Order: sequence, then C-alpha cells, then structure tokens
Amino acid sequence: MITLQNPMGTISMTSDYFAELVSQAARSCYGVAGMATGGRGDDLKSLVFGSDFPEKGVRVTQSDRSLTIELHIKVGYGLNIATIVKSITHKVKHEVEKATGLTVARIEVSVDDIVAD
Repeated sequence: MITLQNPMGTISMTSDYFAELVSQAARSCYGVAGMATGGRGDDLKSLVFGSDFPEKGVRVTQSDRSLTIELHIKVGYGLNIATIVKSITHKVKHEVEKATGLTVARIEVSVDDIVAD
C-alpha cells in the first residue's frame, strides 16, 4: 500500500494499482516484449494466478514521499538494451509522477530474457 499525506488527509493506493500503472507504461515502450517474473514470489504467483497478473515483474517501495521501482522485463532480440531501458525509465517516471504526485527517486530495470520475434 502506497500512502500520500496532504492537508486534507491520507490517500492510500493499492499495490495492484501501482503495479498495473508501471507495467502498462513499461510495456508501451518500444522493444519491451513483456514483463518477466521477478523471483520466487512471482514464480509462485504464476503457478496460482496464471502467467499474467498485475504485479508480475514490478516491485514498488516507498520511503517518505519518494518511490523506488524495480522492473523485470523481456526485450526483443537484436535491439539496443540501453536505449530501451532509458525509454522505460523516462516513461515510467513521467506516468507515475503524473498519476500520483509522488516523486520517483529511482527505477531499477533488470533485463531477464531476450525474446526472438
């Protein structure tokens, strides 16, 4: 749960909302073939929920008013990974800050798989 304090009270946003927001922004970038599982927890969720679930490959942590986002992605074969990662970081940062008003302090992108077209 991500929370934001303002003069009128507290706003709470679910992890599923953030995961879907970040996942949609990342998948819309050129060269991203999909989200990858981000460890044993995601592997277990894949078995229970199927291959696609909102928080697949996305971890969001909050400290004060800033967020750290960790992404695990699959990219297309033969594409420039550095360019794809730069595109993802800009797009995700912009979308999250626009939608929530919170500051994105850091985005960590792990390329876990290369997919042939």
